[in-house]
Amino acid sequence: MDRTIRSVDDVMHLLDRLFAPDADRWTGDASTWWDGFYADRSKPVPFFATKPDESLASYLDRGLLTPGRALDLGCGPGRNAIHLASLGFEVDAVDLSSTAVAWGEERAREAGADVRFHCGDAFTAELELGRYDLVYDSGCLHHLPPHRRVSYRDLLDRVLVPGGHLALTCFAAGAMGSELPDDEFYREGRLHGGLAYTPDALRWIFSDYTEVEMRRMEEQPPDGPLFGLPFLLSALFRRPTAG
Repeated sequence: MDRTIRSVDDVMHLLDRLFAPDADRWTGDASTWWDGFYADRSKPVPFFATKPDESLASYLDRGLLTPGRALDLGCGPGRNAIHLASLGFEVDAVDLSSTAVAWGEERAREAGADVRFHCGDAFTAELELGRYDLVYDSGCLHHLPPHRRVSYRDLLDRVLVPGGHLALTCFAAGAMGSELPDDEFYREGRLHGGLAYTPDALRWIFSDYTEVEMRRMEEQPPDGPLFGLPFLLSALFRRPTAG
């Protein structure tokens, strides 16, 4: 007889285990799945390219974001982290995959960019509290099971400075990702490759933040300097200032 629940963390781990180990990219040994994904650098994966999201570039070009301290969640091979560092940001970048992190470190050295890469789970990584002016997420949120939005929000509360920004891209409902209700994912024990979000869903999840901008990502030519695919939804929020 097992009676193992006495804390919120225990509940989170129990809910994690409701998903089959090989069901998706979060549960089970997700780092192994992602290591395999990033192992072949020649695969025609659009976001393997060394170029930043067009939405991030737009925020910076228009002065909606200014250099400060940034945390890149689910950084992959570091394309957005390196861009931020090139513009004067002090950047930490975290990813589950050691293969992706090693690739990112190589790219940063080649670009002469100073990025501190961390391999591990962002929710448990040793990140400085109240340190970051920007948390950037290109494709992390939509791979989390619903209950881990609580962990995501808790992470923001811990690391983002008052008045700091959250910028994210995720699967857009009607274009990419699963539109099943949250409870159905637990009945099926899988995430179907990732969760789709509507603008209203993001507004509700981050309802205590100020929406700065929300739109579909603009498609970019394969040979252009920026990454952009229209099945992604881009959002920029500002955390309230203290008081």
